[in-house]
Amino acid sequence: MKAVILLSGGLDSTVCMGVAGKAEYELYPISFIYGQRHDREIECAKKVADFYGVKKHLVISTNMNDIGGSALTADIEVPEGDENRGDIPVTYVPARNLIFLSYALGYAEVLDAHKIFIGVNAVDYSGYPDCRPEFIERFQLLADYSTKAATQDKKQMKVETPLINLTKAGIIKLGLENGAPLHLTTSCYRGGEKACGTCDSCLLRLRGFKEAGYPDPIAYE
Repeated sequence: MKAVILLSGGLDSTVCMGVAGKAEYELYPISFIYGQRHDREIECAKKVADFYGVKKHLVISTNMNDIGGSALTADIEVPEGDENRGDIPVTYVPARNLIFLSYALGYAEVLDAHKIFIGVNAVDYSGYPDCRPEFIERFQLLADYSTKAATQDKKQMKVETPLINLTKAGIIKLGLENGAPLHLTTSCYRGGEKACGTCDSCLLRLRGFKEAGYPDPIAYE
């Protein structure tokens, strides 16, 4: 069976790809150039797709930087550290997962794929509202009423979130168990040749590897 994988080139999406691959789905990753502040994550996504030898890696260009409102798409400074973890940070990109899942849903319908894998997590994460189980549940309900495949042909395209209840350490361990190429991933919001090690995403990743008891295979400044 075919599965569409939302592949950012980050740690979580790559582990999610590994889960789908372990389950012997035919993998169809989809990535996005959306006006993000760097292209390193797309470079990593392409390397991950090549690692799995996929038939096709779809890369879609869209323009979310015109909307702005995020440190990842606009001229807003990426914050240091995670001291404001109680609030939704400025690295939140408005409606990003809603938009990306909509593209993935359409792609899955064209491919006649039964699954859409997304590496959202609601435990060790940055507090984004579109990473929560409530969001996924409501998107699934919407998906069940918004396509020809679902309404006429009665084919549900199920959104799978295998990482949603795992800690970052648990995600890393799962990736290692499944042979996911964690060395090809990036998590840094700044997108340098080496990860900064100080942004919220880097700190989450580093703490996860420490708690998992494994060295992080990527380079840091």
